[in-house]
Amino acid sequence: MTTALELSRRHFLAGSAAMGGLSLGFHVPFAGEAAAQGAAPEINAWVVVKPDDTVVVRIARSEMGQGTLTGLAQLVAEELECDWSKVTTEYPTPGQNVARNRVWGSFSTGGSRGIRESQDYVRKGGAAARMMLIQAAANQWGVPASECTAAKSVISHAASGRTVTFGQVAAAAAKLEPPKDVTLKDPKDWKIAGKPLKRLDTADKLTGKQVYGMDLKLPGMLNAAIKDCPVFGGKVKSFDAAKIQSMPGVRKVVPVGDSAVAVVADTWWQAKTALDALPIVWDEGPNAKVSSETIAEMLKAGLDSNDAVFVGNAVGDARAAIATAARTVEAIYSYPFQNHACMEVMNATALYTPERCEVWTPTQNGEAALAAASEASGLPISKCDVHKIHLGGGFGRRGAVHDWVRQVVAIAKEMPGTPVKLIWSREEDMLHGRYHPVTQCRLVGALDASGNLTGLHMRISGQSIVAGIFPQNLQNGRDTVVFQGLNPTGPEAAIGYTIPNLLIDHAMRNTHVPPGFWRGVNLNHNAIYLECFMDELAHAAGQDPLAFRRKLMAHHPKHLAVLNAVAEGIGWGSPAPAGVYRGLAQTMGFGSYVAGAAEVSVSDDGKLKIHRIVAATDPGHAVNPDQIAAQVEGSFVYGLSACLYGECTVKDGRIEQENFDTYNVLRMDEMPKVETIILPSGGFWGGVGEPTIAVAAPAVLNAIFAATGKRIRSLPLKHHDLRRA
Repeated sequence: MTTALELSRRHFLAGSAAMGGLSLGFHVPFAGEAAAQGAAPEINAWVVVKPDDTVVVRIARSEMGQGTLTGLAQLVAEELECDWSKVTTEYPTPGQNVARNRVWGSFSTGGSRGIRESQDYVRKGGAAARMMLIQAAANQWGVPASECTAAKSVISHAASGRTVTFGQVAAAAAKLEPPKDVTLKDPKDWKIAGKPLKRLDTADKLTGKQVYGMDLKLPGMLNAAIKDCPVFGGKVKSFDAAKIQSMPGVRKVVPVGDSAVAVVADTWWQAKTALDALPIVWDEGPNAKVSSETIAEMLKAGLDSNDAVFVGNAVGDARAAIATAARTVEAIYSYPFQNHACMEVMNATALYTPERCEVWTPTQNGEAALAAASEASGLPISKCDVHKIHLGGGFGRRGAVHDWVRQVVAIAKEMPGTPVKLIWSREEDMLHGRYHPVTQCRLVGALDASGNLTGLHMRISGQSIVAGIFPQNLQNGRDTVVFQGLNPTGPEAAIGYTIPNLLIDHAMRNTHVPPGFWRGVNLNHNAIYLECFMDELAHAAGQDPLAFRRKLMAHHPKHLAVLNAVAEGIGWGSPAPAGVYRGLAQTMGFGSYVAGAAEVSVSDDGKLKIHRIVAATDPGHAVNPDQIAAQVEGSFVYGLSACLYGECTVKDGRIEQENFDTYNVLRMDEMPKVETIILPSGGFWGGVGEPTIAVAAPAVLNAIFAATGKRIRSLPLKHHDLRRA
């Protein structure tokens, strides 16, 4: 099966929308159409071998600091049996992918899918290339390929003692038919994959050689700054371009769509300075009356409503169990809007002519960026391409929505033949994000006379990311992504407890503030809601929080294994250091099982100190343990920043936080010691970059309760007095 080239932009966007849970099936033909490329023959789509034995591994997924580039290269190199010291990488373009019947498959990097959803076919790419190189050497020697072996980029024939390097037979190998049957190694036999190898992109980042989107320079390039209406849904009413036309460097003032204005100048600072001086009158529309308070009231109403309510998980009769319980416990939690706040703001460079449009940009989904460029330019996909650049942070912001790509192409269309680089200001980036969804949650638990949990009703009221980005993916109006970590038993994001009577439902309440996939997505607040409430139930039942959970986890051995690992690692059950208190949490998301245990102290004046977090992850297979540890640590930086400080509020329809002075992030001296436990149990491929973020906040919140007796049910912590109750 191959994918037809006659793709509409709408079909192509749908096919590249893996960030929203959709992925296409495809066949990887392993270079049946490949030809030698000059001095560097392409063995297949994944592997190019140069005469000096340098191996170029093509990576379709995006590198944004998470290590996907190195991990995927390890998997290819493992099956290829090449010399790791000679491995380098390159990105194919999404345009090349379309032209070659999507030979590289999905270009989407989100949902911790980079490795887990491409590991099979990239490994087969490496294995097929190895088989072709061995066959080429065997043909040269006139011996059966079965008598030859490959190791560290050298092919050997033991019987005759002959050897040849990959580079010496690459041209011949590139002309061979690819093998039809490819067998992959058992992970227990890995020598390159599964090892804590140094990342391939570190050196260029340390020396400054790495070019990010904001660094890119093209001959004759101009620069653009942009302002969109600060109220979502508003429009430009008027602007007076004449007021700034004579300012230094200004080339053009360009309306962008019906809601934004851009200034093009010789330098970006000239463009921004002129844009700040440009008189703009906004038509803010009806959303100008919306505030955080009105949004909160709408969500609160959803907790009691029977309209637009969708069930995510139901067992037994939770309402009846609650009505007849010996004791009930009830709590309402809430979670705010949060910005991705990537260190590198949104940016792209575009070169448009009536015949072709090319874009250079950091993107988590090259195919979606290509579709956006095609739509904005009015040119067919075959006449457009996107050149991916390493991302200075993504976290989901650069995946499903490519508003900045549409903008830069619209601006470049006004200046045909001239490359234009668009850079959002930090304020523009903060005011026009795709925000972590705002939600409230009411939980009601039923305990019997012995303190056993007999029923739980969990009602989430709030936004649907899928409704905001991919409404075509709703299932009869239902957003399944809302229930991350709360699903029935399954391979992706299942609840870790067996509760005899359970009802988890969602009252969809969408605001005018656009939602987006934010690192960890719905798992972040779902883990807080469930894991903090489990602590509440345990204390109400007079039981140890770990013991209480264990009783409910007998049928969830992988969930229990990571929870037990962090409990042992933190020393649960043994005395903590004086003044230090502990909390724990567990969840499953993105195919992996994760848990965290935190140690905190709270001073007499309410100052919080997070001393240590022990984290356990079972991703099935561990491709690079060092990268997993780094991802766990990085996810805690992100998760704790959200827990302590992360909140975007709305006033007069607009986001109030415009920069890091009002949207704080964790500082180095606030970062706790992180101890990572990796428990790869095999048999499945889970994600790493996103799941562990979800246990940071609930573990800390539960520890704060242990320290102070105060139950914090809304974030961020900066709003709460943590002095002992």
